[in-house]
Amino acid sequence: MDNFLTSIGLNRFSEFRNNENWLKEKLECSQSKIIITNNFNPLINDDEIPKAVLLSFEEIKKISLEFSRMSFLGELKGENYFIADVSDLNKSYIEKITSLGSFMDFRRIMNSLSPDEASLLAYTRALTYWQSRNKFCGKCGSRTKLMDAGHKIICTSDDCRSELFPKIDPAVIVLVSAGEKCLLARQKKWPEWQYSTIAGFVEPGESLELAVKREVNEETGIDVEEIIYHSSQPWPFPAALMLGFHAKAVNLEIQPRDNELEHVRWFTRKEIIESLENKTLRFPPSISISFKLIEQWFNQSESGNLKAIIDKFL
Repeated sequence: MDNFLTSIGLNRFSEFRNNENWLKEKLECSQSKIIITNNFNPLINDDEIPKAVLLSFEEIKKISLEFSRMSFLGELKGENYFIADVSDLNKSYIEKITSLGSFMDFRRIMNSLSPDEASLLAYTRALTYWQSRNKFCGKCGSRTKLMDAGHKIICTSDDCRSELFPKIDPAVIVLVSAGEKCLLARQKKWPEWQYSTIAGFVEPGESLELAVKREVNEETGIDVEEIIYHSSQPWPFPAALMLGFHAKAVNLEIQPRDNELEHVRWFTRKEIIESLENKTLRFPPSISISFKLIEQWFNQSESGNLKAIIDKFL
């Protein structure tokens, strides 16, 4: 399953990232598209329907952005995508760029974007976040330099020359079920009545299956078995890769062992329908892997299609 924010069809050409002549040729051709970012936020048009401002090489030349600022994402449907990050440029320069649009929080607008555009901006956010957090060497403290079209960072000290590569944080997310019931929970900071699946980061020395068992037990007191992989989703807030699973509960008594969740409860399909109708239950956005996990479990019965039921009660 290919989830939202997954860069389907993108050819990253990773083997050419250290070929500066090849990269310049890609950038300077008529099929180049440059995404402008400032503090991880993409430049978005000011129209009613949000869309990324994509500049050509000729337009980039007019605003004097240097090639050294460019990170290469890849080729999608015949067009070459680059990032130009302006986070450390002076205020007057950034104000000049904002005549083209506004820098917007990607998380706030991603639901309104096309799948291709959302996946590119998710990739952009994750890469620029990593770059911004590694401007100095963690080993010797020297300045670092971007290499390989923004996908490698090296220490500039000749005595160190440490290399860094983009990192992601694996996290498991699991829909726990027991017959006609599924286990859902909410955090206090979430919107009222919103419930979701159980999730948490994988720890060092831990397999994905062990992480599923540990996270579910810590947060709910439920032991699980029959852990089955569902799909994955990049989640660049800031750098997670969500790995989705279904699991069967061994016991039903809820006894949380930590304080991460405000409330945990079992829902039957009937209770889900009634709660949606009464406006006392809401789910994460349909683009999220959490919703996909709930949806797949719910739709396995004759209770109906979850999306259709939600739309009915909107």
